[in-house]
Amino acid sequence: MAAAALAAPHAYPQSRPVPGPVWELLELSITQLQEGLTTGHWTAVHLVEEYFSRIGSVDTQGHLNAVIELNRDAPSIAAALDQERKSKGPRGPLHGIPILIKDNIDTGDKMMTSAGSLALASSAPKDAELVTRLRAAGAIILGKTNLSEWANFRSSHSTSGWSGRGGQTRNPYALDRNPSGSSSGSGAAVAACLCAAAVGTETDGSIVSPSSINGIVGIKPTVGLIPGVGIVPISHRQDTAGPMARTVADAALLLGALAGATYAQALDPNGLKGARIGVARQVFGFNDHVDRVIGEAIETLKKLGAEVIDPANIPTYTKLSEPENEALLWEFKADLNAYLESRATASPNLPVKNLKDIIDFNDRNRDREMPFFGQDLMIKAEAKGPLDDRKYRELVTKLNHLAKQDGIDAVMTKLALDALVAPTDGPAWPTDYIDGDHFSGGCSTPPAVAGYPHVTVPAGYVFGLPVGLSFFGSPRTEVKLIKYAFAFEQATKARKPPQFLPSVRV
Repeated sequence: MAAAALAAPHAYPQSRPVPGPVWELLELSITQLQEGLTTGHWTAVHLVEEYFSRIGSVDTQGHLNAVIELNRDAPSIAAALDQERKSKGPRGPLHGIPILIKDNIDTGDKMMTSAGSLALASSAPKDAELVTRLRAAGAIILGKTNLSEWANFRSSHSTSGWSGRGGQTRNPYALDRNPSGSSSGSGAAVAACLCAAAVGTETDGSIVSPSSINGIVGIKPTVGLIPGVGIVPISHRQDTAGPMARTVADAALLLGALAGATYAQALDPNGLKGARIGVARQVFGFNDHVDRVIGEAIETLKKLGAEVIDPANIPTYTKLSEPENEALLWEFKADLNAYLESRATASPNLPVKNLKDIIDFNDRNRDREMPFFGQDLMIKAEAKGPLDDRKYRELVTKLNHLAKQDGIDAVMTKLALDALVAPTDGPAWPTDYIDGDHFSGGCSTPPAVAGYPHVTVPAGYVFGLPVGLSFFGSPRTEVKLIKYAFAFEQATKARKPPQFLPSVRV
């Protein structure tokens, strides 16, 4: 698929991009798709053809613009997996299942890995380790999803879901609203059933926010659980890939393949019984409607047998953002330069070899790369020194204490909690090329800075726009968090498919 045309601020479609009243794969889970493959009701080739058709109708013709590129080898890969199924049986639950991955994850095939930037619009030399794991599990990489360019680390006035290469991704619940970032395309694609599930990446909020705002499940795992090599980086300290899916069970299946583990034991509808859940009450108050939805969700947790401790505030909650942003500037320069050096070694014709080259490229191509916002974050990052600088090391030490020992660990230990809950994010805001994003509130920063796991699950709606409930807590407690999210999901069945409305109906 060619890169999407640059989206003008006013170019919102006025009709619903729905390919007919009924589509046989609509809202089907990975388990249901696998059952159809097992019984011979369809083949992996058929699934690829159906999702390609869906993408052509909903994403391209409907201007959702979540997919930046299709994998033209997907049909032949599917055919080989169909033959393998006949001769040897399936490799596992992802055998023949089409998924999409974010365009900052390396694939050693004909597709580009660009992070949405025209400066990096080229193929990577080899698969990221997580892609190797997906292929080994039998998953079919259907294509790449659009994203906030450079994973939203170019400008402090950016518009989420926009990239120079891919244009603007839209929210399938209201097309004039934003899908949030930076895993914008992954979130919108999953919500619109353009794939069985997708992989996103997060530094701070980039899985959980687009998952919440697009009405799906997102899991930001403990940093290090999934290999990070082969992902265009911001921060080795906070970056991680993670699954985005329409159900908790699907997200758990995909996480299992990515992490080389199994999370089936977490899929317990009675999983909240006896759990001690703390309410991070200081996250509330940014939107009355969101407070109502999450308040009702907390009452549901109580009905499901959880012991709710309210409030359970994180002592350092307001002290994290400024030092986090400063540390990310140091890490972005060092980590991106290392990534580009490695990629340039294998691809000598790569036009950019370091962050300075990217800044210069953007300046030369500002009509295509910077029509709406600039690159102040990149310029600030380029001015930073190496990571062995004393100022940086002291900053990271301070951040670790604020986020871990004096933050999440402190409240979890003091109140003997199993997890914390809070509203993931506000509802989607109108896409705005003049003033940029309008984030109203959210809880992603403490677990992001700590590197701790975070799961969001649909909780309800504000004027038809999705709102997610977050569960987060101590490191390597993915099983617990998935169990709580699954129990809540099964009790509420809150998710509703998007209707691709041109705007919110009030």
